[in-house]
Amino acid sequence: ASVVDAEILAQNLGISYQVVSIEPLLREYLSTLMPVLKSAKLGVTEENIQARIRGNLLMAKSNYEGNLLLTTGNKSEMAVGYCTLYGDMAGGFAVISDVPKTMVYQLCRMINRQRQIIPQTILDKPPSAELRLNQKDSDSLPDYAELDQIIERYILHGKDHSALEQEGFEPELVYRILSLIQLN
Repeated sequence: ASVVDAEILAQNLGISYQVVSIEPLLREYLSTLMPVLKSAKLGVTEENIQARIRGNLLMAKSNYEGNLLLTTGNKSEMAVGYCTLYGDMAGGFAVISDVPKTMVYQLCRMINRQRQIIPQTILDKPPSAELRLNQKDSDSLPDYAELDQIIERYILHGKDHSALEQEGFEPELVYRILSLIQLN
């Protein structure tokens, strides 16, 4: 479904696109790494390898054609480390790196206000890095509406854990988000 959505978006924007499978490269990476990692269950490691393969292929195409690759990480993902280094973060310009995820959706709706450029199916489906079957961002992260509010208050306004709790945020949620930010 995401490939179809991307094709429709490219057509709506009047840009060319190509679909390139990362599967052969992923198999080669995993085959090469198995003796070193000694585990068939790689989890996040395998997911990050996929993102890095995508980033590498896009950078190669960008270099070859002399184009500028844009990174895909938004402020919410960047703050909590939900962007893969050399994967989602590959590129020469981080155009939405200071835009919270909830605002990304608002901007998309604004872009679509006169005619649908971004397929509604993209806006309707739950956010996902799409690195494993049925993956959703919410498997790893809190709801973006809450996440963005806490990030704004903590990073932009310097509110600490107790101040965020006093504003009504659940202590466990605050601790989790601030821990992710500090770890990142």
